[in-house]
Amino acid sequence: MKNKYYLLSLGCSKNTVDSESIAQILNQHGMHGVGDPTHAEVLIVNTCGFIDAAKEESINALRELVDIKTANQMVIAAGCLSQRYGKDLIQYVPGLDGVIGTRRWMDIFDLIKRLRKRKHPEPMYHLPTDAKVVGLDERGVLRASVQGASAYLKIADGCRRPCAFCAIPKIKGTAVSRPVESIVAEAVRLQELGVKEIMLIAQDSTDYGYDLGLKDGLAHLLDEIVAAAPEIPWIRIMYAYPGYVTPRLMETMAKHKQVLPYLDIPLQHGHRETLKRMKRPAKIEWVYETISKLRQTMPELAVRTTFIVGYPGETDEEFDALMQFVDDLQFDRVGVFKYSYEIGTPSATLPNHVADEVKQARWERLMEHQQQISLAKNQAFVGKTLDILVEGHGAGEDENGNLLDETISLGRSYRDAPEIDGYVLVEGELPIGEIVPVRITGATTYDLIATVDTTKPQIIKPGTIYSEGMIDLDSIL
Repeated sequence: MKNKYYLLSLGCSKNTVDSESIAQILNQHGMHGVGDPTHAEVLIVNTCGFIDAAKEESINALRELVDIKTANQMVIAAGCLSQRYGKDLIQYVPGLDGVIGTRRWMDIFDLIKRLRKRKHPEPMYHLPTDAKVVGLDERGVLRASVQGASAYLKIADGCRRPCAFCAIPKIKGTAVSRPVESIVAEAVRLQELGVKEIMLIAQDSTDYGYDLGLKDGLAHLLDEIVAAAPEIPWIRIMYAYPGYVTPRLMETMAKHKQVLPYLDIPLQHGHRETLKRMKRPAKIEWVYETISKLRQTMPELAVRTTFIVGYPGETDEEFDALMQFVDDLQFDRVGVFKYSYEIGTPSATLPNHVADEVKQARWERLMEHQQQISLAKNQAFVGKTLDILVEGHGAGEDENGNLLDETISLGRSYRDAPEIDGYVLVEGELPIGEIVPVRITGATTYDLIATVDTTKPQIIKPGTIYSEGMIDLDSIL
């Protein structure tokens, strides 16, 4: 049990990267990770504190570990919930041994050493207010989470945006960009590991480099990564901020074959007044113009966005405008969230909160409307060939859900980010971790159905679409 740790990571991909980095630091100090908490000296939960459901999950996970720990074990809360509640977290989870915040998670082993030396059972805290990032040039920590042939690579932490509904700036602090050379070195390291896809992540990826004095920092970073790691086929941009998708970024994405024609740009709403109350960019015309320019620059572009319904003060007129906005712009992927009341955020003090049943009804209407758009978008790919990154295998099912003898391969195209978008289901057993061209033979609301296309080269330009005549969808499904 001595020098062994159990680490549970909750929340988003950015949290997953932090968890991987915590594990690397502990490993550097001679500790070893285990999958069974009863076999570990140190039990860590990297918590999420963004919305109520995530907070509840994190608190429950901590309580479960506190309930089973022995006198020789310690339970440490890390992550967003720790930073948000600080010393008050002990009120929700009596018996916690340590609390460490998001801004100095890299000091985790120092906290463990202090806990080992303590003479009394009182909890210890490590909650500095200053934020710091870690790169290869500092502690040898790879700020990435490798999952199969894909990897999330964190380029910055924190956020300086004033969004009224979001607690991230209070939790993470202001935006702190990692040095270009550190990120590029890690991209090269990921290339050496055989990674096929890098996803650049931050709270706001388009703000990368602002604090470093860089103009168009994300475009500059992409140029450097592509030059240094030319053997990585796919580079994907996540979490772009409206108003900061610049002409240079568009041109950079278009000119590099490695950079996928995919953009995740959370817009949050489509009505000017709602966006003003959200303290978000409210120039709707910019969105129409920018999406049009993006599609002209990259005709194969896939755009993903997210919206919040039921925000305080959202009227029927404002929601109808959002519906029209979605209809006008025809996004490839849309995530819809019901507004969640968050104590300590500016939105919590707004009047005219929307009733839960109204939020639910609006969520259902918008989801149903987007499903029709998503289905039509997917159907347009029938008869074409796409590259997919193969992620796994499974047994096929008939229309009644009965398992079949045939094997199905599960993959993602350039249009699909892990966990949040769709899949491509392919007949047969394809090599996991490889990029394979497949012919699309069918479509559902979220996924595509395909067969292997043996007439195409193994590696093609990401986003390339081959059209050789449309197939009658009704004859397939």
